[in-house]
Amino acid sequence: MLKKILSLITAALLCSLAHAQTPKFRVLALYTTTVESDHVDFANDAIKYFTTLAAKKGFVLDTTTNWKNVNDEYLKKYQLIIWLNDFPQNELQRAAFVKYMDNGGAWLGFHVAGYNDKYTKWPWFVDFLGSAVFYNNSWPPLPAKLIVDDPKHPIAKGIPVHFVSPINEWYGWLPSPRLNKDVKVLLTLDPANYPLGKKDILRGGDIPVVWTNTKYKMLYINMGHGDMIFTSDIQNKLFENAVMWLGEKK
Repeated sequence: MLKKILSLITAALLCSLAHAQTPKFRVLALYTTTVESDHVDFANDAIKYFTTLAAKKGFVLDTTTNWKNVNDEYLKKYQLIIWLNDFPQNELQRAAFVKYMDNGGAWLGFHVAGYNDKYTKWPWFVDFLGSAVFYNNSWPPLPAKLIVDDPKHPIAKGIPVHFVSPINEWYGWLPSPRLNKDVKVLLTLDPANYPLGKKDILRGGDIPVVWTNTKYKMLYINMGHGDMIFTSDIQNKLFENAVMWLGEKK
């Protein structure tokens, strides 16, 4: 009898251990080391932050600088793809990413990962971003006051409605993604910031900085320039919420 009880206990412990070691989801973070130095600094800091977060939250994080991995076979292993400081550069990579998203994949893009203009020539990606096209920017990088548009959204959990984001370059968009019926804007530049910048100045208008296109499991975050991005506990909580929301979203 004792032997049977011990066997049951052992089986239960092994089952519990196996369950504990099963990752909640798998994340692939892609970045480039040959782009603007401030964007490389951000990517390096992001990898450190998300590596720690993965261990804390029980998901797997893989990183790569090889954008050839943006292909059907490689991407299917991951529930979430993060672009830290770059984006696909050829039609094969673009087609693989479109297929990944159409099949229920999730995407988190930071700062320059969402950059697009008349030279990009990727209309699907413009639609994916909610029709938002890069229009202007602030310079030099400066901190800015942000407004949380939807405090009840999962990415806003534990975050005050108003907070100051660390030094960053801020992008303006034309048209504003807020005008797209499928877009839900989650954070916006506080108008109290204007004029924002010294050399290049954002003087006014509606400038969303975090939003999702509700037709996809995706989130764009404007923050991502330089080595100060991860110096705010409040903003880091936003990043944590974003990854967990996208990684676990069904």
